[in-house]
Amino acid sequence: MLHMTPLSAIRIFESAARLGSFRAAAAELNLSPSAVSHAIKGLEKHLGVALFERTTRNVSLTLAGQTLLTHASNAFEELRRGVEMISSNKAHLLRVHCAPSFAAQVLSPRLPHFLKANAGVEVRVAASTNYARFVDGLFDVDIVYGEPLNREDLIVVPLREEIVSPLCSPELAKELRSPRDLVRHPLIRSDLKRIQWLDWFEANGLGPPPAPAMSFDRSFLALDAAANGLGIALESHVLAHRELENGRLVHPFAANCRDNRYIGHYLAYPKSGSQRRLARIFADWLTGEVVQ
Repeated sequence: MLHMTPLSAIRIFESAARLGSFRAAAAELNLSPSAVSHAIKGLEKHLGVALFERTTRNVSLTLAGQTLLTHASNAFEELRRGVEMISSNKAHLLRVHCAPSFAAQVLSPRLPHFLKANAGVEVRVAASTNYARFVDGLFDVDIVYGEPLNREDLIVVPLREEIVSPLCSPELAKELRSPRDLVRHPLIRSDLKRIQWLDWFEANGLGPPPAPAMSFDRSFLALDAAANGLGIALESHVLAHRELENGRLVHPFAANCRDNRYIGHYLAYPKSGSQRRLARIFADWLTGEVVQ
């Protein structure tokens, strides 16, 4: 049946289902609303199922329509990726996978500098805590939290050493005279951080820390909570660079504590491949940026 199903009708269905409106689909595809309605009716007749429930005011997907939308969306996304991979502009496209907090706190604010210095280059960024799979050709560069495990075919660049210390708002810092004062104030935990409050308390001879008052699964959320006065976050100065510069966050014990130091983030890209040259340019640029 698939080879007899018009691809144009599937495309019209996908647009109408995604937008929830025949009229909106018509505008997106530069068709008349009647043409959209006619195409979808023809598709329903061809498939032998109703894809939409129609009322006088709106349309909604049936169960069969929901199923078809899921598969149609995936198919069109794969098609888009295939066209992108063979297009003539691919040489100027850099696809970056990045740890979420690094993407929000470090990469995004600096990216305009890279684009200005490399006219004509397009950068696409996807953020998640997973490692990028270069074998499927979806990414050219990966910025990861923690050293990559499978690195035989990769060039791995350790980024700047990170200082991890208690950070809080200037107002809260006025109530902190020494590290021992931390036990009387809310502590914020970053769930995925390799260095936790227990590590910092042990490094400063303070014994076990109190239970955190709140926790977040992303460092940028913990930093924002601390900047808003909700408590004290144990976080990286690299990730908190903007907040430390603009004064939203301060290090209350800079002169009388021992902070943890480690290399938290790494940049990796394949040793071979069509985008190796552009990936190397990006790597050189980023290492220079995060040193500052």
